[in-house]
Amino acid sequence: MSSNLSLSCVVWTETGDRLYSFEQAAYLTQTSVLLLERFARLGLIEPVGIMLRRQDLFRVVQIQRLHRDLNLNWVGAAMVLDMVTEIAQLKAQLRAYRAELQIRNS
Repeated sequence: MSSNLSLSCVVWTETGDRLYSFEQAAYLTQTSVLLLERFARLGLIEPVGIMLRRQDLFRVVQIQRLHRDLNLNWVGAAMVLDMVTEIAQLKAQLRAYRAELQIRNS
């Protein structure tokens, strides 16, 4: 007697972030477990034990897009992604400083 019963375990961090197995992450990002393991070995994503966070999944998709669209290697794509993220953070800080300065000068 065969059954198609599948036990799905949902794992959460102490801070309330959902964690995904490498198999789930591979399915959701349309990639392979082997590529995710390679990303982890290269330090492009940071697993929590044997699990990945949602932000890692988004990062994988973005790295793949940069790799495909700009023909960058994996590490180069991750570096570009990190720089884009840092620039966005710096722009947000600059806007906040300018707004604070405007309030002080009013």
